[in-house]
Amino acid sequence: MDTKQAIRERRAIKHYDPAFKMSEVEKQELLDLALQSPTSFNLQNWRFVVVEDQEKRKAIRDAAWGQAQVTDASLLFVLAADLKAWDKDPARYWKDAPQEAQDILIPMIKPFYEGKEQLQRDEAMRSVGIAAQTIMLASKAMGYDTCPMIGFDPVRVAEIINLPDDHIIGMLLVVGKAAKPAWAKPGQLSANDVIIRNSF
Repeated sequence: MDTKQAIRERRAIKHYDPAFKMSEVEKQELLDLALQSPTSFNLQNWRFVVVEDQEKRKAIRDAAWGQAQVTDASLLFVLAADLKAWDKDPARYWKDAPQEAQDILIPMIKPFYEGKEQLQRDEAMRSVGIAAQTIMLASKAMGYDTCPMIGFDPVRVAEIINLPDDHIIGMLLVVGKAAKPAWAKPGQLSANDVIIRNSF
């Protein structure tokens, strides 16, 4: 499936075949593609928590209002981000870049984020969102379906996965084989409603 088709066919699927399991090779391919997701300053601040333990998945389902896709889909990701990635040896993000690029960009990172808590959070959520879309489109191209989820108690999920204090959860994301198709698209706004030329 090409990218354009994957974009048009991707839907949030709620019902999955619990008997179907993705192969380890497919899981690794999907994770390898997820790691291609772009981040500002190449911080790679996303963290892909792959929840395989069935008891943890049941606990997360309970924290997600009992939504069945949490346990029925082949894969459950808790997509999180490190809020302080910018301050954790930022030179490592540019170790393979030309020296000229390192000299320019590495000194810019800390001053850009330091003391700016809202920016750090915004950056984390941007990175998680881009990574989620990468996973969703890659999954669709591989013949699988997905569902991004914000319907859960983030405090409880953080406890279940032992989330570090300087990290934040962006969303849950499940991947698997659909048992039922999505509803028809409920209503698409017109291009005139959402596309603004130059300014409002």
